[in-house]
Amino acid sequence: MEFLRPATWDEALAAKAAHPGATAISGGTDVMVELNFDVHRPTAILDLNRVTELTEWSVEADVVRLGAAVPYARIIEELSGPLPGLALAAHTVGSPQIRNRGSVGGNLGAASPAGDSHPALLAAGRDVYVEAASVRGTRLIPIDDFYVGVKRNSLEPDELIRAVRIPVADGPQQFSKIGTRNAMVIAVCAFGFALHPKDGTVGTGIGSAAPTPRRAVEAEEYLAGVLAERGLWASGALLGPEVVRRFGELVRAAASPIDDVRGTAEYRRHALAVMARRTLTWCWNDYRKQIGSAA
Repeated sequence: MEFLRPATWDEALAAKAAHPGATAISGGTDVMVELNFDVHRPTAILDLNRVTELTEWSVEADVVRLGAAVPYARIIEELSGPLPGLALAAHTVGSPQIRNRGSVGGNLGAASPAGDSHPALLAAGRDVYVEAASVRGTRLIPIDDFYVGVKRNSLEPDELIRAVRIPVADGPQQFSKIGTRNAMVIAVCAFGFALHPKDGTVGTGIGSAAPTPRRAVEAEEYLAGVLAERGLWASGALLGPEVVRRFGELVRAAASPIDDVRGTAEYRRHALAVMARRTLTWCWNDYRKQIGSAA
């Protein structure tokens, strides 16, 4: 196995082009586990730790450009304002040591349906893009098109994830996760939710309850329709128990989980409905306070 250690981004792209089978590593929180247990044995390891630009983030035109290797600990400390849903998800990732090393770019590269950042990225809206680069150039992959199968993404063999572009939150966001304990646990299932009052939409993200992370599209459309038809974006009136219940049912129906060692499919469906109702209630209560304060 070759070990490649580029010092710049251009060197990293050249190395990936020359060794398309190389596995990129930065935090190593997923890759090293597979190597240690001999689950995966790549032809080469591409160490990106010296490429400092991957650990930087910026905000331009209400979009956060999050470097692929910005660790979860910094997302919590520095981006809980513009990216509250992702920051909440970051709080649930592993232990402090893992949060200091793991990153959204690594989560995307692994493409596990149980990855904690995926529900938050999906809920953040349809204008979330993965910035993929190679010696051939850069392309923006919509987050909905990025996940193509169990632990499979839409990157080409010579591409690396450079950053993720995420709109700054314009409304409340939430993240909820079910696990056997609070730390160092793979999600039994997870759910991300966001209100987007600027364009009158809502966002959802389901994790660990389907072959890939996915949205609850019918739930999004149902809730957005209710909010628009009843004028609730402007009034901030109570949703009512029937709306909350129906939203939970539609989220439950959007999942296609399996039975495994962490939980049964039926338990996952039940838990998703509960998390959907709770996150919707939390976000709507926060939204009502926001418009009340503005008034």
